[in-house]
Amino acid sequence: MEDMIQREKTLTMTMLMTPDKANFSGDNVHGGEILKMLDQVAYACAARFTGMYAVTLSVDMVLFTNPIKIGSLVTFFASVNYTGRTSMEIGIKVISEDVKDRTTKHTNVCYFTMICMNKEGKPTPVPKLEIKTEDDKRRYNDAIRRKEARTQSLSVNHMK
Repeated sequence: MEDMIQREKTLTMTMLMTPDKANFSGDNVHGGEILKMLDQVAYACAARFTGMYAVTLSVDMVLFTNPIKIGSLVTFFASVNYTGRTSMEIGIKVISEDVKDRTTKHTNVCYFTMICMNKEGKPTPVPKLEIKTEDDKRRYNDAIRRKEARTQSLSVNHMK
């Protein structure tokens, strides 16, 4: 069973964007709704991979490249890109599909750092990520660069 959990490093979720998710214009989805869904997807991907509860430590680079129309189907493609001792990076790509004209567009990309927690609410070790493909290797190396940039940014900000 442990091996099966470790192999489940990706997650795909599709949701219909209903009128209750509208922004103030009423035509498009509110960015805050997308952020909430992204957090849920990141949690689901992390929990599926580890079999444990996980919390959000940070969110990097949420880009909103295109608006999402109300009535669209939105698919979230999540992947565990990197694992540390108790943390992992979850990358999420978002595609919106207009069901009326059958067009799709890339709307968001972001990276969540999730921390696994034990029953006492303390950080706990995560399973090691298996790197099998060139894509896995690219994602892993990109995640390390993002982690190093965050660490450097934090140390610079603390010096001010």
